Amino acid sequence: MTKTEQSRSIAEWVTFSIASLILAFIVSLVSYTWINEKNQPPILSVTKKETIREIDGQFYVPFEVVNTGGDTAESVQIMAELLINGKVAESGEQQIDFLSSGESEEGAFIFSQNPRQGELNLRVGSYKLP
Repeated sequence: MTKTEQSRSIAEWVTFSIASLILAFIVSLVSYTWINEKNQPPILSVTKKETIREIDGQFYVPFEVVNTGGDTAESVQIMAELLINGKVAESGEQQIDFLSSGESEEGAFIFSQNPRQGELNLRVGSYKLP
């Protein structure tokens, strides 16, 4: 045999096999991510988290906001209105800076009047895309 016709050594075959496996793994991860990627806008929902707490005459209403969509939302505005006898007695708003897909944030609104004596509405007011 001449030098050009020599077969590859075991070390060359092992190196080639490992490199091929790494490349196949990377290609499969990229394919999996591409197939399962959510191409949806942010889908935001807000819910009251726990029972209302009263501390020093103030009423704390915990909430949780969740992004179940595919894209990230910035500057998420959460609004709360306390209606007593059909009129807005108190209102508040909070801003969540950043909410990525599948992420949730918690917070609380603080009222001076008891929310149990009226109707409390929580909603997402707005958001912007990054």
